[in-house]
Amino acid sequence: MSQAWNWLWLTLAFAAELAALAALGYWGFVHGGSTATKVLLGIGTPLVAAVLWGVFAAPQAPVRSAVLALLVKLLVFGAAVLALAATGHPVLAGALGVVALLSSLLSTPPG
Repeated sequence: MSQAWNWLWLTLAFAAELAALAALGYWGFVHGGSTATKVLLGIGTPLVAAVLWGVFAAPQAPVRSAVLALLVKLLVFGAAVLALAATGHPVLAGALGVVALLSSLLSTPPG
């Protein structure tokens, strides 16, 4: 049964990661000034977050450092929560923060 719970939390963790990328993209498209800035921020912000996550925080990350992984997770999720709050979605921001925190604490990588 504990393995089923772990998979549930891993699924929620992945959903939170995707939601964070979506929130960062949404923020970029909403808060960019010109069309070019909107496109640059809307695509560039989640792209930078995804690259940082892949290099430092992913389960098979090429750079293995618990401190860097934690810092990148805090940066990406924190920025996503702030982005949702800045775009007028405080309830979604809170929900993302709670799900990200719980799924990070309660899941263990499959192995």
